[in-house]
Amino acid sequence: MMRRSLTSRSLLSATALGTLLIAAPVAAQTAASEDAAAPVPQAPDDGDDVIIVTGTRRAVSLQDAPINLTALSGAELQDQRIDDVRDIAAFSPGLTIQDTGPRNTGTIVMRGLSASDTGDTGGNADNSLATYLGEVPLYLDFKLLDIDRVEVLLGPQGTLYGLGTLAGAIRYIPNRPDPDNWSGMAHGRMYDVAHADDPGFSVDGTINVPIVPGVIALRSTVGYYNDPGFIDYKYLVRDPGVSLPQPNNPTGFFGSIGTPQEVADNLYTYKDANFEHTFTTRNQLGIFPADWLNVYLTYAYQETQTNGRQSNGGGVFGTGKYEAPWRFLEPSDRKAHLVSAEIEADIGSFAQFVSATAYTKQTIQSSVDVTDLLLDLDYDYELFPAFAGYTRSDIDYEQFNQEVRFVSAHGGPLSWVVGGFYNELKQNSTYFEILPGYPAYAGIDRPDEIEYASFVDSKTTEKAVYGELSLEPFEGLQLTAGGRYFDYKADVVGGQALPLFQPFPEINYRSRAGNTKDDGFVWKFNGSYKFGEELMVYATYSKGYRIGGVNRVAPCALPLPPGQNLCALPDELVYAPDEVKNVEVGMRWSLFERRFTGSLAAYHIDWTGIQLDGLTENGAIGITVNGGKAVSKGVELTVQLRPIEGLTMRGNYAYNDAHLTEEVPGLIKFRGGEVDAEPGDRLPGSTKNSGAVGATYTLPVGDTSDIAVNWTMTYTGNILTRVGARGFGEKLPSFVTHRASIAYSKEDWEIRLFADNLFDKYAVASVGNDLSRRFVNDGVVSRYYARTVIPPRRVGVEMTKKF
Repeated sequence: MMRRSLTSRSLLSATALGTLLIAAPVAAQTAASEDAAAPVPQAPDDGDDVIIVTGTRRAVSLQDAPINLTALSGAELQDQRIDDVRDIAAFSPGLTIQDTGPRNTGTIVMRGLSASDTGDTGGNADNSLATYLGEVPLYLDFKLLDIDRVEVLLGPQGTLYGLGTLAGAIRYIPNRPDPDNWSGMAHGRMYDVAHADDPGFSVDGTINVPIVPGVIALRSTVGYYNDPGFIDYKYLVRDPGVSLPQPNNPTGFFGSIGTPQEVADNLYTYKDANFEHTFTTRNQLGIFPADWLNVYLTYAYQETQTNGRQSNGGGVFGTGKYEAPWRFLEPSDRKAHLVSAEIEADIGSFAQFVSATAYTKQTIQSSVDVTDLLLDLDYDYELFPAFAGYTRSDIDYEQFNQEVRFVSAHGGPLSWVVGGFYNELKQNSTYFEILPGYPAYAGIDRPDEIEYASFVDSKTTEKAVYGELSLEPFEGLQLTAGGRYFDYKADVVGGQALPLFQPFPEINYRSRAGNTKDDGFVWKFNGSYKFGEELMVYATYSKGYRIGGVNRVAPCALPLPPGQNLCALPDELVYAPDEVKNVEVGMRWSLFERRFTGSLAAYHIDWTGIQLDGLTENGAIGITVNGGKAVSKGVELTVQLRPIEGLTMRGNYAYNDAHLTEEVPGLIKFRGGEVDAEPGDRLPGSTKNSGAVGATYTLPVGDTSDIAVNWTMTYTGNILTRVGARGFGEKLPSFVTHRASIAYSKEDWEIRLFADNLFDKYAVASVGNDLSRRFVNDGVVSRYYARTVIPPRRVGVEMTKKF
């Protein structure tokens, strides 16, 4: 009976949490949250923890999961202060996340499957991996509040999940409402950030209310994050259109921008521009009208505001490691709403039915300094001494998805999963380039000072059916085959305008439309064998894909009008799916009464039809094109050792060799030219070697108190900023960071002292643009180039109270 089954899981979860306060990177609490299709494996009589995961769409112990899966428990998320996806990579081998700050999610790369240059603005909506909150696929980065666990699944997952995945999936499993018990939690954190002027803080809380005991419950969580930031925008234009952005005329990239008096007259400094102000809430109503039926209704909202990038200017004008040279603040305001309904119903003892219906809406309003882009067009803008420009961008995302799934529950040697999926994503954007003072200087009547405008509206729909069939012919052996058929269609309409050549207040767009569609089939074969309870080996051969689409660039209106054109020609409007074939073998072990556990996997991935970065012929606007082949192969290791009572030691390591196997002519473009990408060129954006080691020692103090000391060291290997580091690309150096904490807990409260990036390591995570952009353009020093840096040392205290 479902709800009773879920309640028993909750009890098992509490037991696991008590015995494993600081979990290993593969640790997860018992699956109390979802996927109740199969009985939960029972804990052995000795009371040791049993790690339960649901990445296979069935609740199984981690030792029995025949795929490469790592998990972070809710306790680990809290103890390591992991607030969002940007901090997960250190604890998940095979995952690289470029932390670009609060303006966006950051770029997520799994197993090296990225051919794009690194950037300093982040973002990850390219479908190379899927992100789920419960049963709902997301393009959002909600804070990890009141989360039971995070599961990271490496390799194609399209035969089990609605969204097609090229590289893998990340699942946030929230805690569910409990209709039988009142409970809650309050948490606060205060800290100091090196190189910041002000302290930071965050507060959050969760409450669970049985509205109708045993039948209806509400679980609500809310949090506010106030991070001070640490990047100073040093040379902001004091009076745009009047003040001089570059009072002096230095002869080189590192020259002086002006005398102190010239700087004071024209420019000013804004401290800690990359602050983060985030409000977030998630509210879920659980309805349990019968033992065989669970219904969950969810509303979530999050807003994040900041005023700048987490980047420096690479030393231009002598700026420092935590100083930015841009002429304008670059604010971003991201708002996200999610509404969903999930149904779990037992169909007798035959199967479980799961339905997830969701609507999400995200709006992003942002602005960046566009001066250098416009100067690079060579339209003599620099003749206006006060020339400087900024953008105003508004993007709306609306997503509706419906997924239904049946999971067998009849027992026996044969089991199955079958599902259907529909996803509709609409994106509407407007974009303006604004030049303060320039229209008046040029004698143009344009009070709004808009130089360029464009809009792009697109709609992508994807439909799929998928399933897996598993057979256990005899004890210990499991064989699985799965498949997925998908069909998608994408439409785009867009336009561009040059308001400087139009009478105010008109903005007359030249618009055009385009579309694309495709379908296909992917598959998966998997087998595993258990040698008793101590060892399991498995092998997988699978195919994955990422859907194609339309480039979000205004289509060119043909014939092209005279003057400036920033648009996509017909053959630049669309791009096709890319595909991978993944061969993987692995093993899991649990030895010496589970004192030594771990997993080891080796994989080989062939990647074809790669979705690559390109540029439009008109305006050099970034687009996606197809071309080339690549291979990614590597090894991933995770271990945990508990040699004595109270001591847990853990580690992980990943090796990845991802490189092109086919030439891609003209792929790498830079100022003044382009070069070919060659076979053997390493792919950018991910490490070749990475890993982490850590230890936790928990010392009982009396009958109801504990002291826990935790230390973790993370190694991030070098990263290339573009394919093969060709064409003014770079190899960003490797670095090591440390985090540590000491916590005192007594019954239902805990206080913790902590330090992240303990030794205040300075490191560059990614770059925006390339080294060819560090030049002097007709007397104006370019500020195009940017280096995104990791957060500096953070030291603080936090307290948690449970009730």
